[in-house]
Amino acid sequence: MTSLGLILLSSFLCHVVIAGRTCPKPDDLPFAVVVPLKSVYEPGEQIVYSCLPGYVSRGGMRRFICPLSGMWPPNTLRCQPRVCPFAGILENGAVRYTTFEYPNTISFACNTGFYLNGTSSVKCTEEGKWSQALPVCAPVKCPPPPVPKFAKLRVYETSSGNNSIYRDTVGFECLPNYAMFGNDTVTCTAHGNWTELPECREVKCPFPSRPENGFVNYPAKPALYYKDKATFGCHDTYVLDGLEEVECSKLGNWSALPSCKASCKLSVKKATVLYKGERVKLQEQFKNGMLHGEKVSFFCKNKEKKCSYTEEAQCIDGTIEIPKCFKEHSSLAFWKTDASDVKPC
Repeated sequence: MTSLGLILLSSFLCHVVIAGRTCPKPDDLPFAVVVPLKSVYEPGEQIVYSCLPGYVSRGGMRRFICPLSGMWPPNTLRCQPRVCPFAGILENGAVRYTTFEYPNTISFACNTGFYLNGTSSVKCTEEGKWSQALPVCAPVKCPPPPVPKFAKLRVYETSSGNNSIYRDTVGFECLPNYAMFGNDTVTCTAHGNWTELPECREVKCPFPSRPENGFVNYPAKPALYYKDKATFGCHDTYVLDGLEEVECSKLGNWSALPSCKASCKLSVKKATVLYKGERVKLQEQFKNGMLHGEKVSFFCKNKEKKCSYTEEAQCIDGTIEIPKCFKEHSSLAFWKTDASDVKPC
């Protein structure tokens, strides 16, 4: 009888001890919920961890039963965010992002000359998909450019149907007798318009005057206009100083007006000179005079060093200055040595 009582008493005490070992509130896991969630659990009660929407479980157990020991087993469950498809490249633009994970948002921007066709930002959703379709960067378009008055298109090639795109160019040229003021080429800008158009203006030039000792030819018409040409020439023994052909400029004047320069009569009757790098007889090479602009080098003596050197002289509109160092010998002074025959210094 005593033994039976001891056995019943021991069983009762053991049941009391076991029944008192309840499980505490389970640990919080990031981005997860527990069902059911209580502060105390009796042995044998079950709990289930679930990841929040937008997160998926990685490793570890999800279902636990409160053991008799009253201690939950270690939980290695991890809830990680869903990852949306890679969207880090935008042609002709840029993508701003940190990660492509839920619930992050990424934004888009286009390079100069392109505009965003679509949304400026998208969000990674709970399903691991982007909230909207990804945008594209489309080129800015310009409508056909207006043609300036008194002008016509020189070059016009469209890149998109009847429209041009960013950085396309169009060239103009003015009608005859009209001069262009401004750039003859315009460019499609990043704002969808064209750079400043040029202006074509009618330009007249006065009739060119005839140069003294010369003549001028120009078109036989009531007025002379932009790009009309005139040609000049000189009478015998005169040389044209300037261009033979000149043009009516956009400023309403001639590009240049040449003049006729006189040739030079030489006071020296006999001398050997350098002309274009060669020794020539002055009296033979220039028997009809020296033309304006021509140059020769006279030989002079250095008496101290007993050698020769040269000094240049040039015909300028009928006048030439003979170097003072040059000495012309008379044909009778046959015993004197000409400077051109003396060794150079």
